[in-house]
Amino acid sequence: MNPVAFEIFGFKIMWYGVLIGLAVVIGAIIATREAKRKGYDENTVLDLLLFAIPSALIGARLYYVIFSWELYRDNPISALNFRHGGLAIHGGLIGAVLASYIYCRVKNIKFLDIADIMAPCIILGQSIGRWGNYINQEAYGGPTDLPWAIEVDGMKVHPTFFYESVWDFTIFLFLYFYMRKNKKFDGQIFSLYLILYSLGRFFIEGLRTDSLMLGPIRVAQLISLSLILISTIFYIKKLRDVK
Repeated sequence: MNPVAFEIFGFKIMWYGVLIGLAVVIGAIIATREAKRKGYDENTVLDLLLFAIPSALIGARLYYVIFSWELYRDNPISALNFRHGGLAIHGGLIGAVLASYIYCRVKNIKFLDIADIMAPCIILGQSIGRWGNYINQEAYGGPTDLPWAIEVDGMKVHPTFFYESVWDFTIFLFLYFYMRKNKKFDGQIFSLYLILYSLGRFFIEGLRTDSLMLGPIRVAQLISLSLILISTIFYIKKLRDVK
């Protein structure tokens, strides 16, 4: 499939960007509705997104560049070229969370409550965005003879983008249709998002062939384990406080 969706005055619009934009729009619609249901002004979420989305893009790019510095050290200015690819979801998440936390502190809004509203939207966006990897022929795994293998450069490989997309969508269904109606404490939905996403990402990352590395360690697996540990401790502590 052609990675270019269409052109405007010779400027190529990539399918990856279209899917990310679609994910943002869908996520914003769901988040504003949920915020309104919980008594917030819907503009609160929209204003937050004005800070969180650019911060997520910067974080995603910076994270990728840091762990792929060998690609940019001879021409550091090329790191500013987002259109040549190179975004990492963990970096985007860090950027978005930091921006959202600062925004909530300034506006005197409960950060964990807002994080609970946003968590299902984030994971849904991740599920949609992974199909951009398919179109770009990236984020796939090693060789396999499984019936659902995809062919890349004449070789059958694991469709790891698909594994993660399905896993992410399943998490969305659980968080949005069950957990938001059974929430016991602020931060519960967000911490479950971090735990469940990181659990799936850890195992899926082990199948990929394009992982960012820190020596012999896959960075995404290291971050995933860290998030599982921190979020589980937080979850157990808060659950005990409720009881």
